[in-house]
Amino acid sequence: MTFSEIIGAIGVTILLIGYLMNLNGKLAANSPWYMLMNVVGSGMAFYSSYLIDFVPFMVLEGIWTGISAFSLTKILMTIKRSNV
Repeated sequence: MTFSEIIGAIGVTILLIGYLMNLNGKLAANSPWYMLMNVVGSGMAFYSSYLIDFVPFMVLEGIWTGISAFSLTKILMTIKRSNV
């Protein structure tokens, strides 16, 4: 396996594990851990796509990473506000 394949495989594995855990009720969609898994997994998939210059997947994963990062920030801010 090439470096880009390894990075991509790890990234999509993280995404799939989070998705399966969510579907099985083990991890809520508004959980910081779920969003973190989305940020890391999609970020790694984006980087893998960048390394092989596959633009359509870069767009998809870049948007996914951005939305997940925004959502993670909102979740963490809500948690911080509720703990003050």
